[in-house]
Amino acid sequence: MSEEIFDVVNERDEVIGRNTRAEVHRLGLQHRAVHVLVFNARGEIFLQKRSMKKDCFPGAWDSSAAGHLDCGEDYDACAVRELREELGFEASAPLRRLFKLPATRETGMEHVWVYRCEGEGPFTLHPEEIERGEWFAPEYVTRWIEERPQDFASALIVIWRKYLRL
Repeated sequence: MSEEIFDVVNERDEVIGRNTRAEVHRLGLQHRAVHVLVFNARGEIFLQKRSMKKDCFPGAWDSSAAGHLDCGEDYDACAVRELREELGFEASAPLRRLFKLPATRETGMEHVWVYRCEGEGPFTLHPEEIERGEWFAPEYVTRWIEERPQDFASALIVIWRKYLRL
């Protein structure tokens, strides 16, 4: 399989070049990603436990679905693709954009659009990406992040704290 190529962007999220996934991460170059938060009818959020095969935050809990934009791909299309690839899920309504985060160390130098949608599962988890997933009450996630932040990918901590302020 050929290595993924990402758009490299500047602080204004404008494309300034392209590079391989490995080089983008090794050099700390700014690039683009999405995170999708899936909630069920009971108000619980589905979180994924990242596969131990992941290059960043292996085994950490993360957003319902998340991923990098392909070269030339827009954020909205990527969010739909990541839900399908990671969870085998097609949302019945358009995903709702919640907010955008700038590229920082905590986001892995990714400019991130965060989305929300509703879904009930069951999901078909991508085994290379996700070890397992579970539904959690938001209050539980908040307490868990405060007590054990090391259990989570750093971007999810930033996303969750901003989400709670909405």
